Amino acid sequence: MDNGFLKLSDIIDSQPEFEGLRKRIKETEVVENFFEIFPDLGKVAKAVKVDKKTLFLKVENSVWRSELKFSESIIVEKINTFFKEERIKFIKFS
Repeated sequence: MDNGFLKLSDIIDSQPEFEGLRKRIKETEVVENFFEIFPDLGKVAKAVKVDKKTLFLKVENSVWRSELKFSESIIVEKINTFFKEERIKFIKFS
């Protein structure tokens, strides 16, 4: 029996008007779960934001920035595997 009510999550997931919101939620999830994916990077890097599939990482110093730059493709792959879809293509370090 349908009472005419829909769950908010169903509306957000299905309506084209909410495409921007769905995109922003996915980007925010990457930032929020960064330390869950990479618990050992907590002291040297911090996820700042995601914009246009680019993850912005603030890194403690230039040595770590170079080290993480060499591992960029592995980091991107691990994030996308965690979410089971392509959410990140590039990483920018600051």
